[in-house]
Amino acid sequence: MKTSATNRRVHQLLTAIASGRLNPRPDFQRRQVWTNDDKIAFIRTVISGLPFPEIYVCAGTLDPETGEATEFLVDGQQRMTTLHQYFTAYADLRLGELMPYAELTRPEKEEFLEYEVVVRDLGKQPIEDIRKIFEVINSANYALNAIEIQNARYAGKFKQFCERIADSEFFKNWKTFTPSDIRRMQDLRFCLLLVSTVLSTYFNRDDGIEDFLKQYNDEFPLENDLEGQILETMQFVNSLEFDRHSRALRRTDLFTLLVETYRALFNRRVSLDGATAQHRLNEFYEKFGNYSFADTRLGMTYYIASLRSSTDRVNRYRRGEIIQSLLDPEYIPKLDFTALDEAFSNDPQQQSLDFTTDEP
Repeated sequence: MKTSATNRRVHQLLTAIASGRLNPRPDFQRRQVWTNDDKIAFIRTVISGLPFPEIYVCAGTLDPETGEATEFLVDGQQRMTTLHQYFTAYADLRLGELMPYAELTRPEKEEFLEYEVVVRDLGKQPIEDIRKIFEVINSANYALNAIEIQNARYAGKFKQFCERIADSEFFKNWKTFTPSDIRRMQDLRFCLLLVSTVLSTYFNRDDGIEDFLKQYNDEFPLENDLEGQILETMQFVNSLEFDRHSRALRRTDLFTLLVETYRALFNRRVSLDGATAQHRLNEFYEKFGNYSFADTRLGMTYYIASLRSSTDRVNRYRRGEIIQSLLDPEYIPKLDFTALDEAFSNDPQQQSLDFTTDEP
């Protein structure tokens, strides 16, 4: 692939963004990750005239009638968006002691706008090739996580469905995700994992997600029925009226509770009694506040399955079987307690350890 590198001035790039000729957010880009401090440090870099790494663009759309063309920003979204926010006095950009653009002197404004940015043009490439290029460019970047890389590969129906689930009022009301989680797409990761699991079974870490992203990238025929089922699952969990500090709302436990509620309602087709489930679950979760779970095998099993390697398939399965039996008193969990009994007896210090994991 032949590429060409040229210098463009900041004012050219800002004008292109404002006019829509340069799209800084094609669908394979990640969400905003930089913190406010990151942005301020970068703006100071430009104002000081110091260089920063080249950005990558590629050909976007072309109107053969008017000759109007657009470009996609393949890499450099954070940098260009930050400069645009500074130039336009974006309200959420907190400048602190940094002088606002509007208060710069005319020579300072001109120096800012004349700053030269190295732009590498990838030309016209198939969109799938551009996605791969984005992945390669960022594969060595520690700041990019696995979900962000998958976002570069797949922008289709399954991902869009999971984004809708992640944006539901359920997670907003319970404040499941922090602003930092959302910037790093951990809300999307959680819902990709949730939906992939209810469509299959528990798996190790995030190993099963990509198969669903790939299989349902073009079409997701299950989305209408599944969306209704997941919303009904969330409504049932909402009806349990957990205290906001309940362990049930920690992501590890909430993931298990959502999966098992779905499993009971739509796989096993059990009519769950909300009052019974609420009492049994609250009693169970409250035991972890004072470490009084050690007198029951279910409590010890859940504890150990949450404490170590919590994202392993076997521990997700163990937690799931226990929660299923609490939701439905007639359900007998399919568990072998031998190995866990041995683990607990060999390491009695586990009884004094706190739960620090929050990985589903």
